[in-house]
Amino acid sequence: MAAHLITGAGSGIGAVLAGRLAERGDDLWLLARDARRAAELRERFPGANTLVGDLGDPAKLSWAFGHQALPVELDSLLHVAGVVELGTVGELPVKAWQETLNVNLVAPAELTRLLMPSLRLARGHVVFVNSGAGLNAHAEWSAYAASKHGLKALADSLRQEEHAGGVRVTSVYPGRTATAMQAKVHQQEGKEYEAGRWIDPESVARAVLAALDASRDAEITDISVRPGR
Repeated sequence: MAAHLITGAGSGIGAVLAGRLAERGDDLWLLARDARRAAELRERFPGANTLVGDLGDPAKLSWAFGHQALPVELDSLLHVAGVVELGTVGELPVKAWQETLNVNLVAPAELTRLLMPSLRLARGHVVFVNSGAGLNAHAEWSAYAASKHGLKALADSLRQEEHAGGVRVTSVYPGRTATAMQAKVHQQEGKEYEAGRWIDPESVARAVLAALDASRDAEITDISVRPGR
């Protein structure tokens, strides 16, 4: 039975991934911001393990995990959680920058560091659900794109550092996907949101699973998923 730790399992791509892996009978470890959210995740995914830690405050993750049982071996660490705040460089406040960088970049780095012993034991797989914004930055997307460009750098460095030990690293770059985050983006852009125009979270989840399921002689390093309609 494989063990997977997922951030962002409460909605969107993360929820789909948790569901698909649970259907396989795999062991789920789901990260929650607080005890209430952890209870909600256990109710939604019976049998799942939960860990409590706030991605918005990555400096406290080590302390939080020091008071909880962690998986001994971890077959995959799936970084799916993320936040977005649009705004021009001339107007976006430092608080928005700090929150975006903490959740989207610093917390994944710290979470990976804390779980690296478990990943090494299992010769596991780290998957970063990045974004098209991690490859191209557009007006009013500076903080989000900066965090995602940084996430690409984190993944590329980690891959080179851990390759010899058998830990695989994949970055997935979805285009606009029909999630709660996309609804928020449309609201910030002042546009009407039509979920049917964008990628189904299931399609991104399938791309992640394809990377996880690749035979050991192969490492799928980068996957771009673009809207097909």
